[in-house]
Formats: sequence, structure tokens, C-alpha cells
Amino acid sequence: MGHVIRARLSAVLLSAALLFAALALPAAAWATGAADFPPQPPASHVLDQADLLSRAAGTELDRRLQEFGGDHIDARLVTLRRLDYGLSLDALGEQLVERWSADEPDRSLLLLLIESQNNSAAVVASSDLDGQLPSELLSSTAISTMGLPLREGARYRQASVDALDRLAVVLNGGEDPGPPQLAERMPIETNIPTREETQSSNAFLWVVVLLVVGTLVPMITWWVFS
Repeated sequence: MGHVIRARLSAVLLSAALLFAALALPAAAWATGAADFPPQPPASHVLDQADLLSRAAGTELDRRLQEFGGDHIDARLVTLRRLDYGLSLDALGEQLVERWSADEPDRSLLLLLIESQNNSAAVVASSDLDGQLPSELLSSTAISTMGLPLREGARYRQASVDALDRLAVVLNGGEDPGPPQLAERMPIETNIPTREETQSSNAFLWVVVLLVVGTLVPMITWWVFS
């Protein structure tokens, strides 16, 4: 009997371990580090590992990235679902820049990175671009320019387009336009009066008048006909 119980217990523990591994595998598989990317830059300038972009958006962004900076800058967009534990998005970008720059030493590398789990972004560039695109500009572009559309509805295409537009202005010698401003939201029209409108209205006075009339008219009618 003891052997049977131990065998059944072992089977239960094995099943539980297999179930735990099956549940944990997808989450672990989604975690991304530098080793999960190809050693050379891919043919497309959009590496959408998180499947965030439609086909049309991916095609548009690939064209814009190829045109960005002419022949001197290799601009790319990378999306991922989540990062390896302890790895920041900026650190991943720096590792990719170091890896991919080795194959194209004559071109500077600029990476836009988007992580879908936290809707966060990073912009990382080769060190030789510091004079044209300083680190403060790249950080502001990631946090503000890309962060705003990401927080307001996870608009991944818009975040990428806004970032490229801002960086292109500075790269061409223009003044930094800064992050996009929050759109002014118009108040929603409603038939429900505000507190101030309620306080300033004569509704209460009319209620009192109607109550008085409703009380006196029956009494007067009864008195006249009695």
C-alpha cells in the first residue's frame, strides 16, 4: 500500500511540475535580451518582434527609416514584448548598437525601441552622433515625444513618426521643436446642469410655489362648494 501511495504522490508532483513549466514557458519565452536578436542588422529597418504594427504601418515606417539621415545614418525601429529581468531598454539598445555597428563602420546607427508590456520607449544612437543628436535630446524624445502617444492609447506608429520628425529637424540644423503638446480637450456637452448652474437657478423657488398652489387650491375648492 505504501508503494502505491508513494507512486501516486510522485505522479501528482510530476504533473504539477510539468504544468508549472508549461505555464512559465510562454512568459519566459517573451522575455527579450540582446542574444535574442540577429548578430547582423536585418534586411528590414522595422523589427517588429511584438507584432505591434499593421502591415501598412510597418511599410510606411520602414520607408521613413531608410530615408532618415540619408546614407550616413542607419535608423531602425525595434519592438519587443518584455525585457529580460534586470535589463533596461536603454541598455538593450546600447548592446544592439555595439553589435550591429560592427558590420557597418561607415554608418552611424540610430535605434528606436518600444516595449509593449509597459508601453515604454528608448532612443539610442552611436557615440559619433553625440554632436548632432545629444543624449538629452534622445532621452526627451523617448520619454516625452514617444511616451505621450504610447500612454494615450498605445499608438505605436504615431510614437515612431513623432520621434523621427523631431530628430530630423535637429539633424537638419533646425531648432529642437520639443515634445508634442497635450491636445486641449473640449468639454463634453451635456444637459445636466453644473453645480453653479443649479445654485443660481430658480428651480427651488418654482418647487415651493407649486407646492403651495397644490395645497391651497383643493382647500379653497372644498370651502367654496361646501
